[in-house]
Amino acid sequence: MKKSLTQLMTGLGVVGTGFIPSVVHAEFLKDSSATLDMKNYYFNRDYREEATQSKRDEWAQGFILDIQSGFTEGTVGFGVDAVGMLGIKLDSSPDRSGTGLLDRGSDKRADDEYSKLGLTGKARLAKSELRLGYLVPDLPTLQPNTSRLFPQSFSGTQLISSDIKDLTVSVGQLDQFKDRDSTDYEDMRLTAQNKAYKSTAASDQFRFAGGDYKLTPTTVLSYHFAQLESIYKQQYAGLKNSFALGAGTLKTDVRYFDADEDGSGLAGKVDNRALSTRLTWNWGGHSIGGGYQKQMGSTPFTYVDGAVTYLFTEYQLGNFTQTKERAWHARYDYDFAALGVPGLKFSTKYAKGDQAEIIGFNGEGREWERDLDISYAFQEGPLKGVSVRWRNAQNNGNYYNDMNENRFILGYTVALW
Repeated sequence: MKKSLTQLMTGLGVVGTGFIPSVVHAEFLKDSSATLDMKNYYFNRDYREEATQSKRDEWAQGFILDIQSGFTEGTVGFGVDAVGMLGIKLDSSPDRSGTGLLDRGSDKRADDEYSKLGLTGKARLAKSELRLGYLVPDLPTLQPNTSRLFPQSFSGTQLISSDIKDLTVSVGQLDQFKDRDSTDYEDMRLTAQNKAYKSTAASDQFRFAGGDYKLTPTTVLSYHFAQLESIYKQQYAGLKNSFALGAGTLKTDVRYFDADEDGSGLAGKVDNRALSTRLTWNWGGHSIGGGYQKQMGSTPFTYVDGAVTYLFTEYQLGNFTQTKERAWHARYDYDFAALGVPGLKFSTKYAKGDQAEIIGFNGEGREWERDLDISYAFQEGPLKGVSVRWRNAQNNGNYYNDMNENRFILGYTVALW
């Protein structure tokens, strides 16, 4: 482990020192930063009914070294970012692997360790920034999975611009992705959704464009478009608003998606429209909310394989996105800073889905999920930067095996400079 971590940090150091001499400027160095994020992660998923694999149970340690440069001086500034990741197996076996924490071979045995390196070149002009290389985009049409040791990542180009007042525009193209527990890049696919889409269809061109416009200080309008070439295309429209109500603030959020097959439709027919809504009231340390979600059309919700959705029912185990599925959801959060305990937070949420149509299942698909999440981050003293978190979820459905899951995460983040 010590040898691997040293090699990883040395590699990043070589990248940095090799680049700096040709572009060295005061701002490039002065505005640079580096953080080391360490995460000790235990994952247990128990399948409550008869299943091919009775449970997934692994324990791992992860390290993420994130180095970000500033920009060189001048009208156009240039920079480079580097991210190094190292995962260490602490406990696993072939009969309970596959948690997404560790890389594993064809024999389902997790590797003792695995590492990744991400390099991103960047250029800035006024309030526009172009990034090329390693990317973890945050888009309504593409939400990388960041729920394990390392995030799902992509290679490609992205331009984000805020040059027009109150408008943020994002455009780009991605060519491949690297799964959260993998060291290899591969072409992108559409999530199979219980065999509704062909999992073998792949594409190396995911194009996206969109904008978010602040209509008022409390109202944001959004429109985004995405296309996975020859597989599917998707449009997104959103409206966020907030206003004072009584002792607190009421927030509304409406998200609408419309997807069809693109070109030759290699993954099969795509016909989906999805409406996801949430109403939330915040007052003091409390936050209580809920909403309604509906899948429309003849196929399930569409999203890139390995990623997650930008829907309010994106829960720890499920996301309620089957064909014609209807879901009601509710959530409660409390920040104990309101009681004088900053850093302590609690969250619970529940969703229930029905009216789902599932290929190979005769009848109405129904499911529900309940999630609990409690975390504490030390705010001062020798343990400042240390956090502890427990996440528990229970998911039951009539067309798949019931699941109960626990995640225990001990984290420590330190700023190196």
